[in-house]
Amino acid sequence: MKFLASEEWRRNARDEQELVASFVASHLERRRLRQKHPVWDFLFEYYSFKPSFLSRYSPGIGVELEDGAEFTTRSEWKRTERGSALDNSRFPLHRLDGARDILALLEATEQRLARHDCFGWHEWAMVYRAEETRHAQPLRLSHDAIATLLESQTLRCSHFDAVRFWTPEALPLNTMSPKSHDRSAWEQPGCIHANMDLYKFAAKFAPWIPSRLMIEAFVVAKFARELDMRASPYELSAFGFEPVRLETAEGRREYAVLQREVALRAAPIRSRLIEAYKTLIEAVG
Repeated sequence: MKFLASEEWRRNARDEQELVASFVASHLERRRLRQKHPVWDFLFEYYSFKPSFLSRYSPGIGVELEDGAEFTTRSEWKRTERGSALDNSRFPLHRLDGARDILALLEATEQRLARHDCFGWHEWAMVYRAEETRHAQPLRLSHDAIATLLESQTLRCSHFDAVRFWTPEALPLNTMSPKSHDRSAWEQPGCIHANMDLYKFAAKFAPWIPSRLMIEAFVVAKFARELDMRASPYELSAFGFEPVRLETAEGRREYAVLQREVALRAAPIRSRLIEAYKTLIEAVG
């Protein structure tokens, strides 16, 4: 078992918090004031992990912390000779198959060639020929203009959790047909939603997955979410987000460049997450 001295792990915990503390504080203040945010609320609502998840330090499984008495009040931890560590025997074994499924999905995604030619039309397909929109913000283009534009494009969406929010009229426009049960056959590392989901997969098995990995995945998810909504048909300039105008060739080129940047940031996190899941499964399986 790896050992971390008190000074080292406490420094690690402080460093982690510096990455997200101000963002989380802003979210909590908006929530206190009952103010909605069309971009950032998604990270705490669609991904249904409380902001407090991001403040819970954990080195992950197989690491002993010097001192760390404060951790032993948590159900997953135990006292050790030199401090505290996660107790493998307290891992909920009924969740082991779920961990294996996530590992298989992550590995399949990593092994697939990244594509950057979808151009982020998924948010547009969610309002295609719809009477109502999913967000309170106004659209930048009329419904007719959006419909005409989408019908002129080739839609290539491989992410089921995006496609499932499309309008029924938009579904036949997709050249791909991802389903809930066959995600591993479709997910690819260029997809911004697949890269956002790395946060979900890291948080889902906290504290068994290192919190540093979860926080770095959250930072990537935040970057990807910003691109996601800047490239949407919604008018968000009042919130400080200038549009990536997919209705123009220049905007589509800009989207592809930024999509590649998301993928570059996500790739090492996916690799580390795969190793973290392997470590977890080996330790408790």
